[in-house]
Amino acid sequence: MTTLENYAFGRWTAGQGQQQELYDASTGEVVAVTSGEGLDYAEMMHYARSKGNKALRKMTFHERGRMLKALALHLDSKKEDFYTLSYRSGATRADSWIDIEGGIGNLFANASLRRKFPDKPFYVDGDPIALSKGGNFIGHHIMVPREGVAIHINAYNFPIWGMLEKIAVNLLAGMPAIVKPAVPSAYLTEAVVREIIASNILPEGALQLVVGTGQGILDHVTYQDVVTFTGSAETGRKLKGHPRILAEAVPFTMEADSLNAAVLGPDAVPGTVEFDLFIKEIRKEMTAKAGQKCTAIRRVIVPNNLVEDVQIALGKALAQTTIGHPLAEGVRMGALAGREQMQRVRERVELLAKNTPIVYGNLDDVAVIGGDCKVGAFMSPIVLLNSEPFRFTDTHEIEAFGPVATLMPYHDVDEAIQLANLGKGSLVCSVATADLRTAQEFVLGAATHHGRILVINEEVAKESTGHGSPLPLLIHGGPGRAGGGQEMGGIRGVEHFMQRVAIQGSPTMITAITEVYQQNAKQIEKDKHPFQHYFEELEIGQTYTTHRHTVTEADISSFAQVSGDNFYAHVDATSLEGTLFTGRVAHGYYILSKAAGMFVDPRKGPVLLNYGLDECRFTKPVYPGMTIGVKLTVKEKIAQEKRDETDVAKGIVRWLVDVSDETGETVAVATILTMVKKKNQE
Repeated sequence: MTTLENYAFGRWTAGQGQQQELYDASTGEVVAVTSGEGLDYAEMMHYARSKGNKALRKMTFHERGRMLKALALHLDSKKEDFYTLSYRSGATRADSWIDIEGGIGNLFANASLRRKFPDKPFYVDGDPIALSKGGNFIGHHIMVPREGVAIHINAYNFPIWGMLEKIAVNLLAGMPAIVKPAVPSAYLTEAVVREIIASNILPEGALQLVVGTGQGILDHVTYQDVVTFTGSAETGRKLKGHPRILAEAVPFTMEADSLNAAVLGPDAVPGTVEFDLFIKEIRKEMTAKAGQKCTAIRRVIVPNNLVEDVQIALGKALAQTTIGHPLAEGVRMGALAGREQMQRVRERVELLAKNTPIVYGNLDDVAVIGGDCKVGAFMSPIVLLNSEPFRFTDTHEIEAFGPVATLMPYHDVDEAIQLANLGKGSLVCSVATADLRTAQEFVLGAATHHGRILVINEEVAKESTGHGSPLPLLIHGGPGRAGGGQEMGGIRGVEHFMQRVAIQGSPTMITAITEVYQQNAKQIEKDKHPFQHYFEELEIGQTYTTHRHTVTEADISSFAQVSGDNFYAHVDATSLEGTLFTGRVAHGYYILSKAAGMFVDPRKGPVLLNYGLDECRFTKPVYPGMTIGVKLTVKEKIAQEKRDETDVAKGIVRWLVDVSDETGETVAVATILTMVKKKNQE
């Protein structure tokens, strides 16, 4: 038996006061004891803000991302130790894979996300906004890390994934975290945190752990902190209403268990791939983690003429699910988290069964391999049938958080939407259909009530991650009963731990603040062509003004011949009646190509290659006889990491290309990218 310890103020320490026992879900044996009492939460938060926050805020997104990658690699090398311990929670190898490697995968995904951000501690959000006619007063938005700490209060069902998917995001954003896992499975979270701390990858104060009840942990939060909660809606509402949360207006993200639905489309009849995928998905979501997933399917909504077919097919699929100790050979579904949790599920099923009879499974009879149902938290999958789902609404209000789902009929797609939405908000909903109109009608009708919608058909059969898999680059959360919050979602998730601020000023001032050139800002002219400068030597706002060129009809004809673009406006002056043009007009791409020919320095230099084109607009027609010139300005610099020791040290430079005519009016504007060598190759 192990005594779990908290990690606070940079050291491991056991809690004080009464200890709580943690049990093996399959055998009932005591795995560990813990207590979270005796911790000074105010001091823990001060430590996180003064140490961890300051260190992380100084790091750039790229540095934080590389830190996450190093952490992911370290934990991946230790994952077998976590698997061994995870079996004590009742999880099979497949269940543990979701928790362990899914969590580590979140670290990898967020590490890669660094490339979407600049190599700076902050980032510029969106486009500039003109606030005056003359263009000398503009607005913009930037995002900076909050100066507080992220408090993560997690659920028992994913003790590893639940922590890693959250801290990956707050660490990338530049905030430290205090993690409070649910007590029943806290031994898994503690094991992972021990490896994280032992790796010395994170700066001091970036991560602290509370393994007990955490009573009073919210009493000291401030408006600079962020609180996230995963668990029951009832507990979440209590925490969200905490006086300190309300008084300080602390951002609070809640992800609660919800009555997720799976809908079988009218076209997905027996014999279709979609029907088979639907049955497979339900079986998987009912039995993975013994149904203890916040994204598990609780309501199965099918056409009224297919209820019997689905019931029979699902029964056959579930009958193949062997139940028992996770280490026993052939077991496909392990135990629930504990006897207390199993009793809670039984009580919920009994409530549901008053009006919706059990048509598969038995609360009092379960065949167990390698275990004893009298001491382990083993339970049979249970399917109920609600023949009148608009009348018996307990199905849409009571959740049995285990291997339990309710089957119900619908008459048309509109009715299926109504039933799905009766859950009053869910994390995820899925629809199995190959019909494009059915998919569109359902998604648009159900979108307001669900955080994520998966469309299942033959096209995605081999690659879909499934109904119950939240992904790092997509949002995870949902409205109403699901908590009204959002986690993950790539950049969207990172923004939750940052402060967005509107800034106003002159283009030159906003350029200096954002380190991104704004149009009409002061420009820097140098004697040497900018293509002859190394990456480090280039300055934001550095500008090169080209010679000028008068466009001729011969230019237009030649470009049409070379490019094959014989659009009538360029080559046929007799076809212009009723158009916007008064004569043959130069191709937009000719203007851009000519601009490149004018601003490029042909000599060999630090510019390695043309990396692409971000945006381009043709703002005014150019006719023969008009004279164009170009201003090429360094808009932004983005350093790149070396892939290995043999790689060239380099960065990407974003250039503003402003093409104007003889009146000074812009006729085309674009942002091009070049890869530029660094002077320092170390």
